Amino acid sequence: MMCGAPTATQPATADIQAIADRVRSQLEEKEKKFPMFKAVEFKSQVVAGTVFFIKVQVDEDNFVHIRAFESLPHEKKPLALVGYQTHKGRHDELTYF
Repeated sequence: MMCGAPTATQPATADIQAIADRVRSQLEEKEKKFPMFKAVEFKSQVVAGTVFFIKVQVDEDNFVHIRAFESLPHEKKPLALVGYQTHKGRHDELTYF
């Protein structure tokens, strides 16, 4: 992984699902409660911490792209939802936003 450049899109793992689950309430405070919240794929980017771009399935045909930031351990800051895009489809590419 090159520092500063996002990784290629990869299938979501259990660790990525856990990250999505940790920011779910932050998103639902801004939008609405979602009937499901399944991480499908992701990209990550190492900066002064790690940025995660995650495609999340929120119902049968709708997806949300979320951007979460995990700071460096010594900063002791919680994982934060720093951006999101709604009204996405299964085939919408996960891009930087």
